[in-house]
Amino acid sequence: MFAKLFLEGRPDEVKAQARRLADGQSVLDAVRDQARKMKHDLGALDREKLDEYFTSVRELEQRLAQAAAWSKKPKPKVNAKPPVNIQNSADLVGKTRLWFDLIHLALQTDSSRLITLQLLGTSNVPPIPGVNQGHHDLSHHGQDPAKIAQLKILELEKLKTLRDFLIQLRATKEDGESLLDRTTVFFSSNLGDASKHSVKNMPVLLAGGAFRHGQHLAFDENYHPPLCDLYVSMLQRMGIAADKFGSGNATLTGLEMRG
Repeated sequence: MFAKLFLEGRPDEVKAQARRLADGQSVLDAVRDQARKMKHDLGALDREKLDEYFTSVRELEQRLAQAAAWSKKPKPKVNAKPPVNIQNSADLVGKTRLWFDLIHLALQTDSSRLITLQLLGTSNVPPIPGVNQGHHDLSHHGQDPAKIAQLKILELEKLKTLRDFLIQLRATKEDGESLLDRTTVFFSSNLGDASKHSVKNMPVLLAGGAFRHGQHLAFDENYHPPLCDLYVSMLQRMGIAADKFGSGNATLTGLEMRG
């Protein structure tokens, strides 16, 4: 990923990439022609399925076009050394720190303005003192106090990587503002209680983006605004004129912009 973002390819590498992209486009052209000929002989349901297929083809074409543009684009120069991959697959904290360092560089150099990172919890035992089980196993703790205590140790270490990432953003200036103020960071889990696979009362942390922070917005787990209301707030903060998103049709109650 570092090489893709910041290292210029040799001329022969750039040409080879262009050839691969052109080959991919040629394959799509052939597939599209065949599908069009077949469409006339299909029933309504099959035509609907074929339209879904065409949508997938168009999306792939867009990704090919983006890849072609990126292969020709001059890469930003950074002082950072290429990261050394951590060979221990169980070291989820170390790997997470590497990803956050890359994300910081990508934002700092304007290589991307939208980044999604999924942090997986495996059954491998991480090299953390006081922890002798994997994150996935500990998250299914069944209210066992010993497992919960280990889970707390592990997740505190993970959250320290997020803390350090936010500190990096705050220390980086862009047009007289901190990069943290110009970046909205959304951090959450896919479950509120992994032990029961419950999605109720999910923990959500929002940082940056010039929102008014330093508060905990607590809602009744049975009578609460949809999480999508938060997404509406985030979209509006980015200047997107959205008044609804998914199940959300308003901004999140209690979340305000900094004055």
